[in-house]
Amino acid sequence: MRAVPTWIDKYCVYDTADGTLIQPLKGHKDTVYCVAYAKDGLWSPEQKSVSKHKVSSKITCCGWTNDGQYLALGMMNGVVSVRNKNGEEKVKIERPGGSSSPIWSIAWNPSKDEHNDILAVADWGQRLSFYQLSGKQIGKDRQLSFDPCCVSFFSKGEYIVMGGSDKQASLYTRDGVRLGTIGEQSSWVWTSRVKPDSNYVVLGCQDGTIAFFQLIFSTVHGLYKDRYAYRDSMTDVIVQHLITEQKGDQKILQHIQVHHIQTCCSQTQENMFHFSRKLLLQHEKRLQCLSFTAVREKEWLMESLIRYIKVIGGPPGREGLLVGLKNGAILKIFVDNPFAITLLKQNTSVRCLDMSTSRSKLAVVDEHNTCLVYDIHTKELLFQEPNANSVAWNTQCEDMLCFSGSGYLNIKASNFPVHQQKLQGFVVGYNGSKIFCLHVYSMAAVEVPQSAPMYQYLERRMFQEAYQIACLGVTDNDWRDLATEALEGLDFHTAKKAFIRVRDLRYLELINSIEERKKRGESNNQLFLADVYAYQGKFHEAAKLYRKTGHDSRALSMYTDLRMFEYAKDFLGSADPKDTKLLMKKQADWAKNSKEPRAAADMYLTAGEHMKAIEIIGEHGWMDMLIDLARKLDKAEREPLSRCAVFFKKFNHHGYAAEIYNKMGDLKALVLLHVDTRHWDEAFSLVEKHSQFRDDVYVPYAQWLAEHDRFEEAQRAFHKAGRQAEAVRVLEQLTHNAVVESRFNDASYYYWMLSMQCLDIARDNSEKKEEMLKKFHSFQHLAELYHVYHSVHRYMSEPFSSNMPEILFNISRFLFHNLTRDVPMGISKVDTLYALAKQSKLLGAYKVARHAFEKLQGLKIPSRYQDSMELSCLTVRSKPYRDSEDLIPMCYRCSTNNPLLNNQGNSCINCRQPFIYSASSYEVLPLVEFYLEDDISDEEAVSLIDLEVPRVERNSSWQEMSRGEDDPFTAKLSFEQGGRAFVPVLVNRAVLRCMSRRDVLIKRWPRPLSWQYYRSLLPDVSITMCPSCFQMFHSEDYELLVLQHNCCPYCRRPIDEPS
Repeated sequence: MRAVPTWIDKYCVYDTADGTLIQPLKGHKDTVYCVAYAKDGLWSPEQKSVSKHKVSSKITCCGWTNDGQYLALGMMNGVVSVRNKNGEEKVKIERPGGSSSPIWSIAWNPSKDEHNDILAVADWGQRLSFYQLSGKQIGKDRQLSFDPCCVSFFSKGEYIVMGGSDKQASLYTRDGVRLGTIGEQSSWVWTSRVKPDSNYVVLGCQDGTIAFFQLIFSTVHGLYKDRYAYRDSMTDVIVQHLITEQKGDQKILQHIQVHHIQTCCSQTQENMFHFSRKLLLQHEKRLQCLSFTAVREKEWLMESLIRYIKVIGGPPGREGLLVGLKNGAILKIFVDNPFAITLLKQNTSVRCLDMSTSRSKLAVVDEHNTCLVYDIHTKELLFQEPNANSVAWNTQCEDMLCFSGSGYLNIKASNFPVHQQKLQGFVVGYNGSKIFCLHVYSMAAVEVPQSAPMYQYLERRMFQEAYQIACLGVTDNDWRDLATEALEGLDFHTAKKAFIRVRDLRYLELINSIEERKKRGESNNQLFLADVYAYQGKFHEAAKLYRKTGHDSRALSMYTDLRMFEYAKDFLGSADPKDTKLLMKKQADWAKNSKEPRAAADMYLTAGEHMKAIEIIGEHGWMDMLIDLARKLDKAEREPLSRCAVFFKKFNHHGYAAEIYNKMGDLKALVLLHVDTRHWDEAFSLVEKHSQFRDDVYVPYAQWLAEHDRFEEAQRAFHKAGRQAEAVRVLEQLTHNAVVESRFNDASYYYWMLSMQCLDIARDNSEKKEEMLKKFHSFQHLAELYHVYHSVHRYMSEPFSSNMPEILFNISRFLFHNLTRDVPMGISKVDTLYALAKQSKLLGAYKVARHAFEKLQGLKIPSRYQDSMELSCLTVRSKPYRDSEDLIPMCYRCSTNNPLLNNQGNSCINCRQPFIYSASSYEVLPLVEFYLEDDISDEEAVSLIDLEVPRVERNSSWQEMSRGEDDPFTAKLSFEQGGRAFVPVLVNRAVLRCMSRRDVLIKRWPRPLSWQYYRSLLPDVSITMCPSCFQMFHSEDYELLVLQHNCCPYCRRPIDEPS
């Protein structure tokens, strides 16, 4: 409903449907000029009071924005005031004419597509202007030829209705371009409104007349291939791509310009066609050709009304038309030919027509809604179909057309039955799989799958034609069906193209293989078809064809690959006998893959595939079955037997594995088996019989011992294996660890073992002899030092000591004499000197004690010793500066008393004879080393000493004898007094014969070392020498230590080990 104001003090509301008065409402006390509804219902008739705002001039018109937030007021003084809902002025627009151009009409554009609110303003200066909400003008003023009294937009903002002093209502574009007159009145038009969402317009005139109009906008459009052009907003042409739905517009004025389009016409209207150089105008029976300068060049006058025109194209300037007449005649006209060509004539009027792409067939829809198809050359009626109102040929397929009617779309290919589907509208074009349909005023492109006509061609095995139809647009499943049918029809070219479409590489490989076979001369289509059936899964049909063509082996191979062994057996009789074994093997493979391992193993054994059977049996741990198989195998079948042995080892059946290796005679594998299973006794027994496997046993044995922290045994095992480098490396690491962990007794033992290893290397390797001998002496020396320091370390670190003070004194003094140069790692010089000082003070060797304390002052003393050491240092100074005579050592060669602190170290200061110490108490033993003359060998010397019968001395006490009277050896002890060089004791054969065997001790060093000979000068002092390390001991001490440790205290040789 709309309120229509009057220039009196009341206003009325009318129904727009029939014009009846709904309700007269009370107005203001003064004249009412305008009324405007707010979008948000700001005011209602039930509201008793409203806010009022005073303005500077009379308000002649008003309007709310689309969102109802702002109100525009047009006033008598030519000003437009934009105010908010509270009445506050936000924008003021002053028109150029001022008060001489009062504003009687304004309107806001209701379009939702506009980004800004647009206000149309018309004043009596005969101007129409457009403004934004901000007051900025859009474009220029448009001049009018009358005084405008009303402006109104259509509901979507596409048109403007304007009226005024010209006594008529006119239609304008939204930009202010006049399009035409809506209706003329007898008085001024003061107001106009458009019904929302419709084309109805109502006008209010000065004489009280209210006029109601309906505007009808005719459809102006055209189609060219897949481009559709239509008129929009009267002055715009929209060109739409029907495939991509893209649109583009071209603005023109009052006419539409469409290039190369086709349209239908009737006798009641005029139609114009535009070509590249001509314009054709049709009216009733007449068809005129005009130039662009409006000069009539040609004219065709038909014998009947023109009912339909179809543009069929052609070269520029020679375009052609199909013209259908009411009397049934169908003509072809070329724009450069003044004579029309009659194609054919039928008895019924033409309603629609179209020509095929090759221009060999003509489709016509007559007035009885029948579609008739003719052969243009023979004028023969090919077929006809009922219920048609429009028809179109497919531009990409010669034999396909579509027609619409009765709400259905009909598609016909060649002379096949029609395929129908529901569709509203008229068919105007058919391109590929797209059908262009006009429904009411809209053109739509409908995607129509071409599956139905394609299958019609396939039913008749017309594969090439079916492929052409499929190219227009079918689904992937349709393509696959086409490819399959063509393949079964042996049309490999079409099948290949179709399979390429669906990207089926498997079938493409089949087709390529068939083509290659054809090139090689094969021509048996039955065999090709059998391959096709096999690929399609039609295995029984394929097998029948294989047998028919004499290729039973292919059927056998096919069934075997498919694990269809029962069917495969049917082809064994006629196939190669070797195929039987192959069938069994493949059947076994299938059983294996089907998780039936026992059956697979039995089949492999039957087929003679022992290795595969062994793999299955071994993987599942069936050891009984495996040993039975291994015992049946011949010993020459080494590979299966070896594999059986591997599985026996894996499942810890070492006895079975050993049995297999013995059967094979593979001794090395048997040795390695014992080594892997850690059966060392069996391995050692084999090594005793077969020494070539020594390295294979002792090296892993040594590594195993080392892994179990049995390093000493590992070292001996490396040594037995001849791996001297590994043996030395193990000993070096053991020695280093022992020193770091302060296990000095173990370090001494390891250094002794290292020295013996070096001696063995020197004996076996002449190139390293000198280097190894040097290391031998060094390691021997270090072994003795660590052996000695062990007692010192225990004395200093433990609260109690088992050693007597004299022993600790001798040990400390011996160690002190050997630490004059480099101190070995782990040995503390502080501990050595402190132990020497304490024992010297205790035994009365104060001179030695003071000397030791003086040496300690130059060293860094641990804090735990600091107090006791300072106290002992002070107390020792109260003692006499001398040593006890009981402690003074004597040289048994020259009978010289040596000082306790000897500059010569552990040698006599007079004769330079090295002292021989007991390895337990480190007292000087009554031994003198002597050397043989160069021409006497060790064996001869031992034999000469053994010849002498020991003499029994009646006087057991030792006494000095005159040199050279009774004992020839005593005469050899003489030397030159005061000489600095050491003069060794050198003996000849005569002296050796006079020696007693019990007085001589011999260190029988292995080669390349020479033996060492020692003569005891006090036969009553019992001395024992270890036969392994050749260390000297007092016999009583040695026996006690052996009882304690059950071995030599130095080299740890077991007491029960033979010499």
